[in-house]
Amino acid sequence: MSDRLPPLTALRAFEAAARHMSFARAADELNVTPAALSYQIKSLESDLGQPVFRRLNRAVELTEAGRCLAPGARDAFATLSAAWRSTKRLNDSGILTVTAGPAFTSKWLAPRMYDFAQAHKEIELRFLATLRLIDFDRDEVDVAIRFGLGGDKGVYARSLIQEWMTPMMTPKMAEEFDTPEKLAQATLVHDDSISFFKAPTDWAAWARAVGVDLDTSHGPRFSQADHALDAAIAGAGVVMGRVSLATRALEAGRLVAPFEVGLISEAQFRFICPKGNEKRPHIAAFEAWVMEEIKTSTKFADGRRLVHARDLL
Repeated sequence: MSDRLPPLTALRAFEAAARHMSFARAADELNVTPAALSYQIKSLESDLGQPVFRRLNRAVELTEAGRCLAPGARDAFATLSAAWRSTKRLNDSGILTVTAGPAFTSKWLAPRMYDFAQAHKEIELRFLATLRLIDFDRDEVDVAIRFGLGGDKGVYARSLIQEWMTPMMTPKMAEEFDTPEKLAQATLVHDDSISFFKAPTDWAAWARAVGVDLDTSHGPRFSQADHALDAAIAGAGVVMGRVSLATRALEAGRLVAPFEVGLISEAQFRFICPKGNEKRPHIAAFEAWVMEEIKTSTKFADGRRLVHARDLL
């Protein structure tokens, strides 16, 4: 039996029809007429020597041969499409697409973009603010910045920021709540974005770390860290703020972090890209810039007592 493959157009027509289980929808996807698609599939069946579809009244179903061929055709075209996208991105040497969570994008990346643009005018940055998992083989993304426990496999991953939290408030509120004990009278703003970690860095954990009695069951709760910070900046209460995201607000004096104790999270930010791509010039330039910029967050740890959240369990 010959191993010669049928024409790629015939295989593509079959793959689309098998995926949609509809000649009409497959033809629409491929921008051909249903008659042209049907001709390609008949050509495939002629080369194979048996049918791959059973034509029914206003429907089709795969034959045994079609069921055998469909998974391989689907995987083959997915692999080919991923390789094509990756190869095309090699030509986009001036474009860098970065994905990060909405909070990190709005509070860390966006305020610093002017500085990067001035230093690297040859690179055009594009951002995708999302928390969904990224498939570098499928998505047109060069770099992902993710916050979590790590365990990244098959990619280049570098730790960026060891996240820690501490109470933050406006300077005016800090005059009123100048000791941990007085926070018992304050509105506590809750950031629930990392509440799923086994070692939480929430108000209850911080109260245990400093030895004060706080009622942590009340106060507004936010699912996004940047929203919680914005509430504190507006004077709505005192937030258990993530220092990496609050750096600019702390530098500008919109927020202050007056207390000595901070909680170190079990999670951290990581710089992630396909293995080997970290050597590409525009990705290497962006990584070097990020590593330099994160140094601005480390200064707020000076003189503080940082406690690992896991030690409070």
